[in-house]
Amino acid sequence: MRYAVLLLAVMAISCQKKKLTEVVEVPLPSETEKFTVGNPDDVKAQPGAFSVQPLGYEYDALSPHIDARTLDIHYSKHYLTYTNNLNRALEATELGKLPIEEILKKMDMNNAALRNNAGGYYNHNLYWASMGPNKSDAPGEALLSAITTDFGSFEDFKTMFMDAAERQFGSGWAWLVVDKFGKLQITSTPNQDNPLMPQATVPGTPILALDVWEHAYYLEHQYKRRKYIEAFFKVIDWDKVAQRYSDALPSKK
Repeated sequence: MRYAVLLLAVMAISCQKKKLTEVVEVPLPSETEKFTVGNPDDVKAQPGAFSVQPLGYEYDALSPHIDARTLDIHYSKHYLTYTNNLNRALEATELGKLPIEEILKKMDMNNAALRNNAGGYYNHNLYWASMGPNKSDAPGEALLSAITTDFGSFEDFKTMFMDAAERQFGSGWAWLVVDKFGKLQITSTPNQDNPLMPQATVPGTPILALDVWEHAYYLEHQYKRRKYIEAFFKVIDWDKVAQRYSDALPSKK
């Protein structure tokens, strides 16, 4: 049996004398073999402070925009690895009693194991929740009004967000955030950093997240990141984004 080996994000980091690594060798079917899509409900983290967030839809629910094979591997291998590594990084600490958002806000940016894996866990949670099979083509009235006020129009926002995602050098994320004044801003971060962490270039509460690591799109789109970004806009769950926008406004805190 011939396998192509997909090397998922390589990151050797040390925590409490343990290697918390993101090297996952995933055997992929050859062109002559049939890929069997799994069940996201079967993905379980090792015992620890955090569990995997239910995906909320089947792996093939976003097809043809996000293909089932990519979503399966992304969720059941990459995301699961971040979750397990986060739990190991939190062993024998009091941080595990806090919500993930508070862990990120209190982050020691020199703690590579916690920074990368807590970020990877939170970022992916928001990414999964940013998408869905039952979606509208544009935000509802309140969020659309805010987008128009802060970016000029929905189309201007879309162009700016897509450009931020495409221009993020190397691996990273694109974000739509609500800043402390209630204004919408677009930003991007490298690796698994996010706008909740200390020293963020554009701090704020994320309401939309796009993963632009190659593992999020390479099986389907190869090097064509822009095509993946365009596909993402066809599966955004704007109702959920709008709810996060409402919850993030300063008047709600």
